[in-house]
Amino acid sequence: MSPRFTPLSRHDMTLDQQRVAQAVASGPRGGLRGPFHALLRSPELADRVRHLGDYVRFESGVPAPLRELTILLVARFWSSHYEWNAHRKHAATAGLDPAIADAIEVGRRPATLSVEETLVYDLIAELLHDKDVTDATFEAAKSKFGEQMVVDLIGLAGYYGLVSLVLNANRSPVPEGGKRLPAI
Repeated sequence: MSPRFTPLSRHDMTLDQQRVAQAVASGPRGGLRGPFHALLRSPELADRVRHLGDYVRFESGVPAPLRELTILLVARFWSSHYEWNAHRKHAATAGLDPAIADAIEVGRRPATLSVEETLVYDLIAELLHDKDVTDATFEAAKSKFGEQMVVDLIGLAGYYGLVSLVLNANRSPVPEGGKRLPAI
């Protein structure tokens, strides 16, 4: 399956698209990939998404393993094959136990989670699947992480939900060496 929004050459971009493409490529992502080939069709939206992504992925206080756990939960929820493959690698680099990703990949709760991982897993899984968070889960996460990190985790999940939707609508192919998520 080919992507619906093929990458634009610099020659085919408007000045606004060129500006945003340069900002994405020269920023912390180190290149123009993922949802940005599609998002460039709306340069103002692409730029705002870039800023939000810069914060939630690279600047917030969410520790890297918990950030990647959140992203994997969202990618699995949306069956975003591209996002899953990209962030499964990031999760391993960040120190998330590969057994956690293995379980999430097939739709199971991981057998072994730290206290912090359990809180993040419960918060994000409830939010995605139940469209709400129980009082007990919310209070436990707030007590352990504080209000700012709880909001940052929710924002991270929302951002990667948007990214996953763009990637899925674009039919972005699985990155080289990756594989499609199994049906669950």
